[in-house]
Amino acid sequence: MAESKNKDVRPDAEAPAERTWVPTAEAKKKATTFRWIAAVLWLVAIVGEAVGIFWLLKQRVVTGADGTLVRDNDTGLLREEGVTTTFPQWAFITLLVLLVVIAALSITGSILWKKANHLDPAKKSVPLVILIFLNKDMDKGQKTTAGIVGIVLAALAVFIGVDFNPASVEKYTADQSTVIQLLGKDQVTWVAGGSVYHVCDQVSDIQTGSEIQTGTTAEAVAAHKERLTLKFASELEKCGLPVPENASEIADALRQIQGGTTVTLPAPVWGEGVKPPVEVKEAAPAAN
Repeated sequence: MAESKNKDVRPDAEAPAERTWVPTAEAKKKATTFRWIAAVLWLVAIVGEAVGIFWLLKQRVVTGADGTLVRDNDTGLLREEGVTTTFPQWAFITLLVLLVVIAALSITGSILWKKANHLDPAKKSVPLVILIFLNKDMDKGQKTTAGIVGIVLAALAVFIGVDFNPASVEKYTADQSTVIQLLGKDQVTWVAGGSVYHVCDQVSDIQTGSEIQTGTTAEAVAAHKERLTLKFASELEKCGLPVPENASEIADALRQIQGGTTVTLPAPVWGEGVKPPVEVKEAAPAAN
């Protein structure tokens, strides 16, 4: 009987692995170079944006001196009249140049990344959690466990990353305006630890043995203090400083502002014979 030509073929033999296209070593190397260059260009562009936002846009020229503090009737916040601030011409020109440079870096990086993808394209990807459920090598129990862990960790990452009470210029300005009206100047105290700053250096909250720091509200924020304490009335009393009669109303307004609600910050109401720490002029009503 003739010998079978298929004697080496086993019924249970595995099918050959699916062949996947791969780039040449030269193309892969070139694509990697393009991606590194693109990443560096994008990084420089991001740095340029940071410089523009946090330094260049904050440049200003101040003209006038001895301005008058004016309280805004609508917000209760303070502003200074008699002093003019302008954005300097050199900063404006630099900003235009910076915008062009950032655009050029970003566009060049995008072009290089696109070329790299043509040379060494990535497979179409899906989220890792979905890949877990599509994995044919995992049994049902493994998929369930890994899937639940993946979903929980993803949700946790989102939860941690969300700032439910983000900082804002308005919140910091309300605190600063309160400090100036209570003390006559933008000066507060704090110590390491804790999240608030105080109006007096004699209060028990900062008698922790740590060095007591003194500075502006901006410096307190830079030291990772989030806000002005709402117990400022008892602190003022502790240090023998005048306490406004409507301290509770001011504290309530600050609490709402610090919580993200837009309300009018009340002006301090001083008792008879008490000289206000700073003279604040009421703003004229807005013309209709």
